[in-house]
Formats: sequence, structure tokens, C-alpha cells
Amino acid sequence: MFRVPLLVLLALVIAFGLGIQSTLVALNATVGFGEISIDGWRAFPEAQTASADPYARSHRARAGRLLLGSAEGLTFIATTDSSGQRLTGLCRYRLSGSVPTTRFWTLYATRPNGEPLKVSPDLPTALNSIIALKNPEGSMDITISAKATANNWLAVAPDGGPIMLNLTLLDTPAAGNSGLVALTMPRIERIGCGNV
Repeated sequence: MFRVPLLVLLALVIAFGLGIQSTLVALNATVGFGEISIDGWRAFPEAQTASADPYARSHRARAGRLLLGSAEGLTFIATTDSSGQRLTGLCRYRLSGSVPTTRFWTLYATRPNGEPLKVSPDLPTALNSIIALKNPEGSMDITISAKATANNWLAVAPDGGPIMLNLTLLDTPAAGNSGLVALTMPRIERIGCGNV
């Protein structure tokens, strides 16, 4: 007597559960379509515009992130160093070179899913174009590690988990499609791991 309704209920629970799970996986897997890649840095210029695809819109809405207009800014992310190895809190990295033309930039590290790192609030977990020291020719050297270093230092969690660098360019001509081809991004070089 209760067998058919129970089977129908079980089928609906499985269908809704798998549907919701597959949607969450799709939202976490990509920011959207139209990815560009420059020297290991990735960006999604269309993700914040009115012409963004549904996955990009849902990804931004779910994360609760501020949407910038296409002329206001562009966020680049990096999960690997220049040799293609994944970034991790166990290693030390040097970010060197120049940032594309921009009025203001910010740099911070997160987990690959966007979750903030568990780092002491007394440590520099973010840098920007105002506080970062630059070389006389305008380039910069930033050390990314769990251990303190002199000059520009971006602190990351020492737990050895994977990290992602987020470089946001605000008020930049790079946000327009015409400037993306000629961009050069800073290099991320591994300079040691553990006590080495």
C-alpha cells in the first residue's frame, strides 16, 4: 500500500539531490565562459558584464561578490607558478615584474575556492599599489610565503594547503577587449620549499 508512494518519494529525493549537487559542482568548477590566460594568470572579462553567461552570473551571486563594470576593473587569478606547479603554503614564491597599466591594483591570496586563508590579522595578507615598494624602473618584487621577509611580503597560511593569488586591476585599459592581447603579467617563481 505504501510501496509506490515511498518509491516515488525516494526517486524525487534522489533526483532533486543529484540536480542540486550537479549545479553546485558546475558553479564551483568555473567562473563562466570566455576565459583568457596570460602567463599563467587567468581572467574572465565577460563575467562582470551584462552579456555574462548564466554560470558567471550565478557564480558571482552565490559568492556575494561586488560586480565591477567592464571599464572599472578586471580580476586575474593564478593557481600555479611560472613552471606550472600548483601554489602551496609550504613554498616561498617571488612575484616579479610589472603590473599592466592601471590606476590602482590589489593582491591577496585565498584558497582555490575563494575561501580566505587562516593567517594572523597582524600579518600583511594583502598588498596594493600604494603600499608596495617598487624598483627604480617601476617593476616590483613581492615575496609570498608563510615566513616573514624584508621589503614586500605577502603572508600566507603555513598549513601547506593550496593557494590562489588574486590580482585586481582597477580603472585599467586592460578591462577593454583591445588591451588584453598586449598585456604582460608578473612572473611567479618558486624560490624554495620547507626549510630550503
